[in-house]
Amino acid sequence: MKKFSYFSILVFMLLMVGSSVAWAGEDTLDTGDNAWMLMSCALVIFMTPGLAFFYGGMTSVKNVLNMLMMSLACMGIISVQWVFWGYSIAFGPDIGGFFGSLSKAGLHGITPDTMAGSIPEYTFIMFQMTFAIITPALISGAAEGRMKFSTWMIFVPVWATLVYDPVCHWVWGEGGWCLGLDILDFAGGTVVHINSAAAALAVCIMLGKRKTNNIKPPCNLPMVMLGTGMLWFGWFGFNAGSALSAGGGTAFAFLITNVAAATAAITWLIVEWIATGKPTLLGACSGAVAGLVVITPAAGFVGPLGAIQMGIMGGIGCYFGATKLKKAFGYDDALDVVGVHGVGGTIGAFAVGLYATDFVTGPGGHHGFFIGWDGAGISLLGLQCIGFCAAWGYSFAVTMIILLILKAIMGLRTKEEEEDKGLDLAVHGELGYHLEMEQTGTIKDTGSH
Repeated sequence: MKKFSYFSILVFMLLMVGSSVAWAGEDTLDTGDNAWMLMSCALVIFMTPGLAFFYGGMTSVKNVLNMLMMSLACMGIISVQWVFWGYSIAFGPDIGGFFGSLSKAGLHGITPDTMAGSIPEYTFIMFQMTFAIITPALISGAAEGRMKFSTWMIFVPVWATLVYDPVCHWVWGEGGWCLGLDILDFAGGTVVHINSAAAALAVCIMLGKRKTNNIKPPCNLPMVMLGTGMLWFGWFGFNAGSALSAGGGTAFAFLITNVAAATAAITWLIVEWIATGKPTLLGACSGAVAGLVVITPAAGFVGPLGAIQMGIMGGIGCYFGATKLKKAFGYDDALDVVGVHGVGGTIGAFAVGLYATDFVTGPGGHHGFFIGWDGAGISLLGLQCIGFCAAWGYSFAVTMIILLILKAIMGLRTKEEEEDKGLDLAVHGELGYHLEMEQTGTIKDTGSH
C-alpha cells in the first residue's frame, strides 16, 4: 500500500509537469508581464505631456499654449482613431504585407480574455496606442507658430490613418513586409522617429519660413528641462516595454536606453562647447533626447559598449543635423524635428546593422565593436537601409499629398496678423504668461523670454 501511494504521488507529479509544459506553450496570462506592460503604458502616455513641455519651452512666448494644445489634441484624437480603425490597420490580419484589414475595427472580437502572448490584447492595444499618439505630436515641432489649428485637427487623424498605421504594420504587424525581411526596429526608430521626421520635413516645405521678427528665443528653458526629464523617464516604458515582458531582455533594454541617453547628452554638450564656447542647458537637453532617439530601434539588440558608441554618434550627428542641416537646405524646422528625430532615427536604424549582438544576428554577430563584423552584419545592414529609406520616402510623399489636399480645401498657414499677434491669443484666446502687453493686444518683446 505504501509503495502504491508513492507511485501515485510520482504519477501525479509527472502529470502536473506535463500539463505545466503544455500550459506554458500556449498564450496564457503572466500577471508579472501584464503589470509591467500596464506600467509601460502609463510611462509612454506620460511622454506626450513631456514632449509638450519640451517643445513648449523652446517656442516663442506668444505661441507656447498653441504648442501644448497640438500635443494634447493628439492624445484625444488618436485615442479615438486607434479604437475605431487605427489598431486594425496596424495589427489586423495582413493584406499584401502593407496594412491590416479592418476586421478588428472598433476592437471587434477582442475580449478581456483575448491574449497577445503573455498579456491581454487590451494591454497590447493600449501600449501601441501610446506610440500612435506621440508620433504625430512630434511633427508639431516643425509647424511652430504658423499652422492653422483647425487644419492640424484634421491632419492628425488623416496622417495617422494613411501613414503611421501602414508603416507600423510593415514593421510590427504580423505579415508586414519589413518584419518578413527581418528588418529590426525594437521600439520605433523607423515607425516613430523617421516616420514623423519625414512628415515634419514635408510640413516645413509646405508651410514655408517664419517671418524674421517672429523668431524668438526659447520662452522657458526650465520647462524644456522638465520636458526632457519627463521624456527620459517615460522612455524606459517606450523601450523596455517593447520587450512585451518583464524578463531579462526588459532589464537589458532599460539599461541600454539610459546609457545611450547619458552618452549623447554629454557628447552634444562637449561638441557645442567646442563649437560655440558655451555649454548650454538647451544643448544638454537636446543631446539627451537625441540619444534616446538613436537607441530606440536598437535598445534590445545592442550591448552596452555599442550603446555608448551609438550615443556618441547620435550626439555628434544630431548636433550638426540640428544646427547645420536646415541652414544648408533652407527649410524652417522650428524645433529641429528633422535634425534630432530624422537624423537620430536614421543613425539608430543604420547602427543596428553595425552593433547588433549575436543573440540577434546569430553566430558570427558581434558585441558592439566593428571587430568581427562579417557577412551576417553586411546583410543586416543592407536590410536596415531598405527599411529606413522606404519609411523616409513613403512618409514624405504621402504627407505632401495630404498637405496639398488640405491646403486646397481649408488652407495650411495662419494669417500674417495672427502670426504677429501670436497664436495663443489669436487662436485660443489665452496667454501662457501674463507679461506686459501693448495696447494692440500683442505681447511686448521685453527680452524677458
